[in-house]
Amino acid sequence: MEAITYVAPRSLDEAYAVLTNGKRTAVLAGGTDIIVQLREGRRSADQVLDVKHIAEMMAHGFAADGTLEIGAAAPCADLYEDAEVVRRLPGLIDAASLIGGIQIQSRASMGGNICNAGPAADSSPILIALAATLRIGSKNGTREIPTEQFFAGPSRNTLQPGELLTQIRIPAQPARSGAAYLRFIPRNEMDIAVCSSGVRLVLSADGSRIESARISIGASAPTPLFVEAAGAALVGQAPTTESFTRAGEICSAAVTPIDDMRGSIAQRRHLARVLTVRALESALKRAQEAR
Repeated sequence: MEAITYVAPRSLDEAYAVLTNGKRTAVLAGGTDIIVQLREGRRSADQVLDVKHIAEMMAHGFAADGTLEIGAAAPCADLYEDAEVVRRLPGLIDAASLIGGIQIQSRASMGGNICNAGPAADSSPILIALAATLRIGSKNGTREIPTEQFFAGPSRNTLQPGELLTQIRIPAQPARSGAAYLRFIPRNEMDIAVCSSGVRLVLSADGSRIESARISIGASAPTPLFVEAAGAALVGQAPTTESFTRAGEICSAAVTPIDDMRGSIAQRRHLARVLTVRALESALKRAQEAR
């Protein structure tokens, strides 16, 4: 492992200065991925920028309008140990409780998981389904983009030089809505998804029809997929097994998986359909309970 300078700024302005000092920088928002990558030579850097000492990067909470604001370095454990987050956003907790494993969730962060840009990341599909946006900062100001626009390819994101993901913003969810995240892994725990599905449903006032839906598939394309057509196919439909199956079939057709040691193309297409149906069933139950 090469010699690397460790920098731990206490403010975003200090972090932006480090990002623009001309050195190759690896950002540490938890360290559960980047430390391994550096040690194994899969990443190289002149300096590691530890953002866990910046207060706003570690904070999370609900704004007055109901938006959940999550600092990019906030540990996953802080989310699933917050009773109000669990109550309002159980779909988010489905993913937060899986990232890495319980042994490291006091360090692992959703922001780090997103920036790593792995196609199988657990955070991405549910954040896309929940219509989350990402706040990106630099010394020149801030910008905000939908989560689905953040990914450029396997292990590549759309951050520009000098930019830093500072916050994940999940808007207040509509009334009569429910969300869920499911994945398939070969083992019981501590593995990455062979395929995953994040969904959100919004029901009509009487619960007989679906007013809107968002569906995202992970681990079955170079980036997490926002399958708009699958959600659109559910609008106006009754929340039935038949309509859910149709949405699952659209997801199965939309994915572009690969064959590898963990799963085949056929298996991933099958899982995209099955997991979507099951996630929609779980989201429906939550939406009905929220009425």
